[in-house]
Amino acid sequence: MKFDFVVLGATGMQGKIVARDLLENGYSVLLCGRDKKRADRILKNYEKSDFRYLDIRNKKNAANILKSSGADIVVNCMEETWDLDALNLCIKENAHCLDLGSQIPMTKQQFALGKTLKNKNLTHITGCGSVPGVGSIMLRYVNDSFDKIETIEAGYSWNSNMNKFVVPFSIQSIINEFTAPAPIIEKNKLIYKMPMDSIQEKNHRGIGKQKEFFVVHPEICTFYRSFKDRGVKNVRFYASFPDHSFERIKDMIELGPGSTEEIKFNGIGIKPVEFLTEVLKQIQIPEGYTEKENLWVFVSGRRNGKKKEILMECLVPTLKGWEDAGCNIDTGMPASIMAQMIKKGIIKERGAFAPEEIVPPEPFFKELRKRKMIVMENGKIIN
Repeated sequence: MKFDFVVLGATGMQGKIVARDLLENGYSVLLCGRDKKRADRILKNYEKSDFRYLDIRNKKNAANILKSSGADIVVNCMEETWDLDALNLCIKENAHCLDLGSQIPMTKQQFALGKTLKNKNLTHITGCGSVPGVGSIMLRYVNDSFDKIETIEAGYSWNSNMNKFVVPFSIQSIINEFTAPAPIIEKNKLIYKMPMDSIQEKNHRGIGKQKEFFVVHPEICTFYRSFKDRGVKNVRFYASFPDHSFERIKDMIELGPGSTEEIKFNGIGIKPVEFLTEVLKQIQIPEGYTEKENLWVFVSGRRNGKKKEILMECLVPTLKGWEDAGCNIDTGMPASIMAQMIKKGIIKERGAFAPEEIVPPEPFFKELRKRKMIVMENGKIIN
């Protein structure tokens, strides 16, 4: 069977969301990962799907799987540490590639492959989820409203109807956000702030007042790269968590399970955070549990010599039939939408890009609304 798409990391939360959204839009999808059992429900319910065991470290096997799939578009939902490996695999096997975002050094390495991708008539988009992703395209949408852009702030805020800890989309990524020095750009200078030293309280529509803090995110790199010719001087990214989740994550870090430092257990070297990731996969979502999220971008600058400010927001619910995904639909579904845009020829540019460079906002926002995600400009719904 020839497939329209290959999804790497398809047994993780985001991979399952991407695969299911593509399947529900009528495409055929090859799910690739290391734990088939976690994809059994999708494989059972969708005829145009199949599964292959794939470990990206086995380059020969990964290449053979991609080649035999017949697919020319890969959506990579693996942990971000493997994003460059996935991109190199796709370049070798002549497939377009999308991922959910990498840390800044790897993002720069991906951009450096732009000429190679263009010469092979391939497109790579990094950061195709919520933020980066939806937030990036909201920024592209407001670009023409300014003669000059001075400050860009972006972030996410979420809450749930129960004070229960439910595993975030990637506990490794979240722990990194809590602990790694966060880059921000102030007056065109790159500086770093420790996340827990930058906590403030802020109110977001539909969420309420929460602790908010700087975190390491690739938008600091991509936003400045994409809009520095518009006069951007300041770029900041924030994360916000409900108290019950915030405290549990802090506990994991302070007590040691979130550590990335290898330890010896019965003579075997393991990283506690990798063990933690596997343990947390066993946690079941409580019955009746729902989430909501606000993805936001605030832009200030000048228009006709006057100061101008725009707040873009994307409000995300828990969808009926997608309860096990919570508000994580806003990461997997946008990646699916962008992959479909490449398949349909809506996105034609070739090379390495961030979403704000090549994804057309209006059709993208229309697809978000089909999935009950509302986009607002200064409080007014625009999709």
